[in-house]
Amino acid sequence: MRALDLAARIGPYFTWQQGPFPPHFSDISDLSDARILEGRVAAATRVLQRLGASAGLEERVVASTVFLGLAARLVSPPLGAAVIGGAVPVADPARMRWQAVESGPIPIVYDDLGASEADDVTAIVDVITTLVAPILDGFRTRFVLSPQVLWGNVASALGGAHTMIAKAVPEHAARSAFLLESLLAREPLAGMATLHHPADGHWFLVRRNCCLYYRIPGGGTCGDCVLVPAEDRRRQWQAILGR
Repeated sequence: MRALDLAARIGPYFTWQQGPFPPHFSDISDLSDARILEGRVAAATRVLQRLGASAGLEERVVASTVFLGLAARLVSPPLGAAVIGGAVPVADPARMRWQAVESGPIPIVYDDLGASEADDVTAIVDVITTLVAPILDGFRTRFVLSPQVLWGNVASALGGAHTMIAKAVPEHAARSAFLLESLLAREPLAGMATLHHPADGHWFLVRRNCCLYYRIPGGGTCGDCVLVPAEDRRRQWQAILGR
């Protein structure tokens, strides 16, 4: 799909690779299975331990962070495809595969995904409800995480994707912000975050709940963190965008 090819130029989180499916890749629907999720969280815990966070790691906190990364892998390509390529792929789990890796964005391969005939916002909501929601339910059930935290993570993943688009292709920043703001006004993301647009010309997301990352030893806070004072958050986003 050409729109996905264009989105992939932004970076690895925006990349879904055109098939055929390589050996040892798994159905994307497996990511809602409790055993698979336990494996992803265990892998992330090992990485954090190697980085020095060997004490005080809470499983549910790591799980929230892992889910945020998975959500980013599933929402960034459709948002990028809509913004840069003018089309959103139809969310079809039967035509998508993934591969487990110890760290970094998981590889995702698709086979013959067509373009949605819905408007871009509705099409991205379809991606979220079809691909992301079952995984979210798996994390909620297995790790006893609040739905607000998890849906906030989806909003955060979209906010992060918007920031990368704005930095990589600033001529598309306004279109990306429009789609993001529209998504934040629709279920299931309504009330999860707010997109701000100050006078100096860049947009930044502010969550209304917390992803729990600050509870990882040495983790700090994210650029969209509800716990960060507004002016500090603004400076963080300026640094991210290089302005």
